Amino acid sequence: MVLLPVYCAEIPTSGSIFRAHIEVLDATGNALPAELLHHFNLADPDHRELFLPIGLHVMAAGRETPPLVVPRLVFGLPLQRGQRFMASAMLVNPGTVAYRRVRVQLVLDYQPDGLWPLFPAFPWVMDVLFPLGHAPHGNKAYDLPPGRSTQSWESSPAIPGTIVGLGGHLHDYGIRIELADATTGTVLWHAAPIKDGAGHVVSIPTSLLANWHRLGAHIVPGHRYRVTAVYDNPTGHVLHNGGMGLVGGLFVPDRGTRWPVVDPSDTLYQRDLLQTLRVDHGGGGDDMMMHMGHMGHTAH
Repeated sequence: MVLLPVYCAEIPTSGSIFRAHIEVLDATGNALPAELLHHFNLADPDHRELFLPIGLHVMAAGRETPPLVVPRLVFGLPLQRGQRFMASAMLVNPGTVAYRRVRVQLVLDYQPDGLWPLFPAFPWVMDVLFPLGHAPHGNKAYDLPPGRSTQSWESSPAIPGTIVGLGGHLHDYGIRIELADATTGTVLWHAAPIKDGAGHVVSIPTSLLANWHRLGAHIVPGHRYRVTAVYDNPTGHVLHNGGMGLVGGLFVPDRGTRWPVVDPSDTLYQRDLLQTLRVDHGGGGDDMMMHMGHMGHTAH
């Protein structure tokens, strides 16, 4: 596995994002196999997570994550010119072919500022190892015991609103990922991974909860919500870092409710920020490579 530098980027124009996809490219811009991408993370250090007082995780994508697409004129992630992002990624090579000068590219499609979209939609995520994963570097993977096992985490949202779409992430031997209202016991969403002939996870189905008569699943700060990952490990032994489980999607705040900003003095926020900057460099704080990157965008 290869950890790439953390890149800082500024959004070049104001608008609303309605599509995003990840590309793995060689030095000449040719597409490489998606299996080379272990994960890609995009974070906003100035706005907080829905379920945690840490920086907003705008996107967490893996090789099995499909492109993010929402109805262009209905939903969109509002971004302002000059808004800051931090991007990081890990590459993994499961084969015997060597690749050099590989880069990961995020492509965003946006609607310029105007009357559309109808609803501002913000990303959210819940990981079974929140809030910070394994110390000291925040690893969100965990050792997978033999047989059937579950891992879960729960919290309350900072503001009320509606989940309009969501998906998830599991490793091999994962059989179910779900989001439930822990206060009422209602399962809001669940999915089983799609696997290839060898049993490897290929993708997790995504769901758009909005339809003609409802916007989606409404959640409130007075309830607690739980993400649960279910695995069945048939190998008979513990798989180091074999488990992972998260669910995330789009959230529309109730009318008149603003998305919360971070409290930079919060110790959990500070620890998460240090993890974001350091874990992708093997923990080396003093010799971190910080680069200014340009996030591609397509005008429509």
